[in-house]
Amino acid sequence: MRFSFQTTVARGEGRTACAILAEGAGLSKLRVKDAMQKGAVWLTRNGSGERRLRRAQTVLQPGDGLAIHYDAELLARIPPAAECRHDADRFSVWFKPAGLMTQGSRYGDHCSLLRQAEAFLRPKRQAFLVHRLDREAAGLVMIAHDRPSAGALSRMFAERKVVKRYRVELRGRAGPESSAGRIDLPLDGRAAMTEYSVARYDPTTDTSLVDVVMRTGRQHQLRRHFAMVGFPVMGDPRYGETNKNADGLKLTAWGLEFTCPFSGRPLVFQLEPMP
Repeated sequence: MRFSFQTTVARGEGRTACAILAEGAGLSKLRVKDAMQKGAVWLTRNGSGERRLRRAQTVLQPGDGLAIHYDAELLARIPPAAECRHDADRFSVWFKPAGLMTQGSRYGDHCSLLRQAEAFLRPKRQAFLVHRLDREAAGLVMIAHDRPSAGALSRMFAERKVVKRYRVELRGRAGPESSAGRIDLPLDGRAAMTEYSVARYDPTTDTSLVDVVMRTGRQHQLRRHFAMVGFPVMGDPRYGETNKNADGLKLTAWGLEFTCPFSGRPLVFQLEPMP
C-alpha cells in the first residue's frame, strides 16, 4: 500500500498531528506514529518550508500544512546497520553497507545513512549530505554535521579535491593484468572521466576485478561508463547484460583521500582488508 495524504489545519481544531492524520488518511494511530518516527510525515508552518515531523503529540496551529507519504513496504523494512569509521566532530566517515540508502525520501528516512548517523552519534548532531553512494553499493561515505561544514566539504568534492577509490567486478576481460584504462564518455551532456587498472582476470567466471578512481561525480557514473564500453558491473540491476549476480552489486567504495579543509591535514580512509 502506497499513497499520500495532505491537509491544512483549520482554525480552532487544536488536535494533535497523529489524530488528524489517523482520521484523514484512514490509518490507525499506531501506524501513523510508526510512520512519523520513520520520517514519512511532513509539517509546513508559516511558509518556512517542509520539515519532517516525528512527535505524534504535536498540537498543530491553524494554517499548518500536514502531509503523510505512506509506503507500507518501505516502512516494514529493517535496514542494515552502518558503521562509523571516524568521527571528527564537524564531519564523520562511515561504512555504508549495500541495501542502505545514503539519504531518505519523502516516504521515510529510517533506511538511510543520514538518519542512522543522527540517531546513534554521541553527542547528537544533525547529518548533512556531502556526496552519494548508490543504495546497491557498499563503501565509505562522508557526512557533515553543520551547514558551514557541509558547504566546505561539498565544495571540496565539486572541485575534485577528493580522490575516490573503488573496487569493481566486471563482466568480461577488461584488459591484461596491471593494464590501465580511461573512460571519458560524456554522461547527460556533461564531461565524465573514470580511470581504472585491472587487478586480475578470472577466465572461469569471465570476470575482471578492477581498481577505479572516479574523477567526476555523475549519477551512476561507474555503472554507466563500464556498461557503455561493454564491461558491465556484475550484479547491476539497471545497466548491462549477462551480468546478473546472486551476491548483488559488485561495487565497493573503498578509499577516500583529501586534505581536511578545517585542519589542513592530509587524511586517508580506506577499508581493510581491501575487498
